[in-house]
Amino acid sequence: MTESQQNRVLTHLNYCFYEKATIPFARLLFKLLCCFILLSSLVACSSRNKPAPVINIYGNETKNSHVKSNIYSPEYKVRNGETLYSIAWRANSDVRQVAKLNNLSPPYRIYPGQKLFLTAKGNSLSKRKTSKASSGKASNKKQNKSSNFTTPKTVKKTIASSKKQAYAANITGQKSSNQKNYYNQSFSQKIRRWQWPVNGKIIDRFSTAAQGNKGLNFAGSRGSSIKATANGKVVYAGSALRGYGRLIIIKHNDDYLSAYAHNDKILVKEQQQIKAGDIIARMGDSGAQSVMLHFEIRFRGKSVNPLKYLPKK
Repeated sequence: MTESQQNRVLTHLNYCFYEKATIPFARLLFKLLCCFILLSSLVACSSRNKPAPVINIYGNETKNSHVKSNIYSPEYKVRNGETLYSIAWRANSDVRQVAKLNNLSPPYRIYPGQKLFLTAKGNSLSKRKTSKASSGKASNKKQNKSSNFTTPKTVKKTIASSKKQAYAANITGQKSSNQKNYYNQSFSQKIRRWQWPVNGKIIDRFSTAAQGNKGLNFAGSRGSSIKATANGKVVYAGSALRGYGRLIIIKHNDDYLSAYAHNDKILVKEQQQIKAGDIIARMGDSGAQSVMLHFEIRFRGKSVNPLKYLPKK
């Protein structure tokens, strides 16, 4: 065998044992790598303790984001940018009831850091604490007085305190009667005519479920005009309520409110008088995933189905 023939044989053997042998080995490595990736993904999925967040009509917020914005506690501390109407809205309460619990009279001015009672329970608990504290102070004073007892001084102080109580009682009685008169003199509870806030398609309707939609959702294009559904006064215009984006609340009378959420631009100011059909905002997607209008009507603080009030199309 010549030297050239030997070289050919060696070359052929090298090809058979090395290059051909590496092909099945590479395939084996590829299969092992695929199995490892699959197992890793399964372990990652099984280690999740909470379900993945669900995106709903409220956009980049999770399904119960508007529920989280609600207030369920009997007491609440006012934050910057809030009004009594927006707080009552979140508490699903009538603003008059909240005002009465906190001895507030129109125009219901509140300030950041102020503590508000939202239920009669919260108010009664506070009164109990106050009465306990005052009774403790009174008992201490009584003990001090008994140690330095003098009959004339005691009689004089008792008369002074009784006069003071009578004066305070007259003031509180006068205050409560003024509040009652205000509620009786408020404008008519009857709304002659409601009108549609937009002409868009309804994409989600009112639901009575606990976490259901509390109004109507309308599809539309950015910048479309949003109109007031009835005559009234703007009592809130801002973005402090989570899940609603840029929001407008209009008071139509002491019983009815309407709300317009996810606006791109608000065109009205608080305390501004509005007529039915006035353009109050431009449609947008603030606090939502797509351009839409979320519209609500509330009767004495409670959500009602707007379709029962709006004219039939």
